[in-house]
Amino acid sequence: MDANELIKKVRKIEIKTRGLSQNIFAGEYHSAFKGRGMIFSEVRSYQYGDDIRDIDWNVTARQNQPYVKVYEEERELTVMLLIDVSNSRLFGAVGEEKREMIAEIAATLAFSAIQNNDKIGVIFFSDKIEKFIPPKKGRKHILFIISQLLDFQPENTGTNIAEVLRYFTDALKKRTTTFLISDFIDGNDYQKALSVASNKHDLIGIQVYDKRDTQMPNVGLVRMSDLETGRSKWINTSSKKIRDGYSKWWYSRQQQMSEAMMKSRVDFTSIATDEDYVKALMSLFKGRGVR
Repeated sequence: MDANELIKKVRKIEIKTRGLSQNIFAGEYHSAFKGRGMIFSEVRSYQYGDDIRDIDWNVTARQNQPYVKVYEEERELTVMLLIDVSNSRLFGAVGEEKREMIAEIAATLAFSAIQNNDKIGVIFFSDKIEKFIPPKKGRKHILFIISQLLDFQPENTGTNIAEVLRYFTDALKKRTTTFLISDFIDGNDYQKALSVASNKHDLIGIQVYDKRDTQMPNVGLVRMSDLETGRSKWINTSSKKIRDGYSKWWYSRQQQMSEAMMKSRVDFTSIATDEDYVKALMSLFKGRGVR
């Protein structure tokens, strides 16, 4: 798209998603993704019920009465977005394109992060690492990320989730809060990489899919193309056997994905392009906030 059109789209997404992050997600984000680290704050006199493991023995010895160390939550986080930019994100038959919704969700998360003074970074991936944007703060940085989400042109077309998880785990040494955003249409096994990444980081999966991904329409004999491989062939969609077989494949793959998330202890939500992603994210945030 040309520069003027891109600027208009970036501005439109900023207005919508910044408002959401300020008015709806601010409190939920804070409670759901609060800092996991603890930093020393001060010492105070021992009170009944305090954990004896927090006693500061040096101060206690000097003052001749027990003192305990007081810690506070380390609020500043590093937030990473792992964004699928493979060709399957360009599909959109029901609602908006997956690419558009992914951009809005990512922008909402990014603005929520900077509202809490967190850094935000991005890794774009296909079946390879396409681009790494290091974590930074500020509105200018967020707008750059949004423009990249809308206009980035990947070199490759396929999907390899295990590849981005391995790269991310090696590249980010400090624990991060990380959102893996994809349609999860990936024929590779990513279970092990998911578990390793989840053990090191606070990892959350967000699936964005189109309702037409789930079932094949009955439209007769048509030539279908795979957006990621480029291969195409004639399919008789009038055949109930073929349509049922496709549906079974989809739901089997969804089941495998859900099991992989549960085994790896990764919080997960799935959002269709014709659904309200705000409700899905709020549900995700609230579920984490009460734990």
